Amino acid sequence: MKVIISILVFILGIFTATSQISSIKEEFALPASLSESSGVIYFNDKLITHNDSGGNNELYEVDLVTGLVTRTVTISNATNTDWEDLTQDATHIYIGDIGNNFSGNRTDLKIYKISKSDYLNADNVTAETISFNYSDQTDFTALSPNTTEWDAEALVSFDGNNLMIFTKNWVNGTTKAYLIPKTSGTHSLTPLSTNLNSGGLISGGTYNVSTGKLYLVGYTNLLQPFVWVSESFTGDDIFSGTNTQTSLSGFLGFEQAEAITYINANSYLITSEAFTQNPFSDYAKLVSFSTNDMALSAATHRKESDIILYPNPVSDVLQINTERLNSVEIFDTKLTQLYRGFSKNIDMSFFSGGVYIVRVNLNDSSYIVKKVIKK
Repeated sequence: MKVIISILVFILGIFTATSQISSIKEEFALPASLSESSGVIYFNDKLITHNDSGGNNELYEVDLVTGLVTRTVTISNATNTDWEDLTQDATHIYIGDIGNNFSGNRTDLKIYKISKSDYLNADNVTAETISFNYSDQTDFTALSPNTTEWDAEALVSFDGNNLMIFTKNWVNGTTKAYLIPKTSGTHSLTPLSTNLNSGGLISGGTYNVSTGKLYLVGYTNLLQPFVWVSESFTGDDIFSGTNTQTSLSGFLGFEQAEAITYINANSYLITSEAFTQNPFSDYAKLVSFSTNDMALSAATHRKESDIILYPNPVSDVLQINTERLNSVEIFDTKLTQLYRGFSKNIDMSFFSGGVYIVRVNLNDSSYIVKKVIKK
């Protein structure tokens, strides 16, 4: 019971407060073999990354103490056409072969889906393939390099059923977001309602399930790195809430920031690529920063007695008795998000027996957090 209470206190303290980025610092230079690190996640106490287009079809584990590659995992049925980002959920790792900057005319965009169980138990694994196209791209004429709006380098796991892709727009910096199901097959993607005027090139993303905030990293045409934080959005319209940009150039100088991942509610890591752009050049590196997302703000938390979740314990369908529902999130006791949706009736029949943490987000930006027992 003490563990559950601690977790509830932890969650009540992390879902509020505008993110303030601080303590930005270089951790170490990446190995030369990862000079084009382009996607990153934090899993099993290791940094996992891959190289950019034309690299090997491999994932690399990097020890966060020594900075050395300690393990390499080959995706046997995959090709690194233009791998650009990594993301994960409770059971799978997803590799985004989504880059399209050379001419903007790719028709083989895809995401590789790898079982975490396979990844942990073998150094050679196979992946499922999630293929897609953009429904609003009608012209596939080959363009000059770096002149397309149909490039993408940021991929996040958004909820239990969907990933989200963010475009890297070389034309005017307007970033679109697209939901894509986590199921194998071919999907036609429709842009979400609200775009982001990013002011540069979005190159990586991470959606922190413990705070409900999206972090996007990128850089300007002059290689000035920045981070966007999107929060308090409505439903899955990820840019409909508050979007805040923080420049990192004053701390890092010129940097081709490429990927971002979270470690916990207020700790993040960024990888950068080595680059040469006269008169500047730099090596690939790992950068860290902190946020204040642990701060408690009781103003946005509604009393638990205002909302009733029933039945509890639950066998099949959990019901929520409010007309002001925005969304519902369910976490296990390790704070892994297992569900995110918008219905007042949630089918929990497929959940294993045990204790779960349910956050009910309301349409006035308040929320409640409750413990639910699954029989």
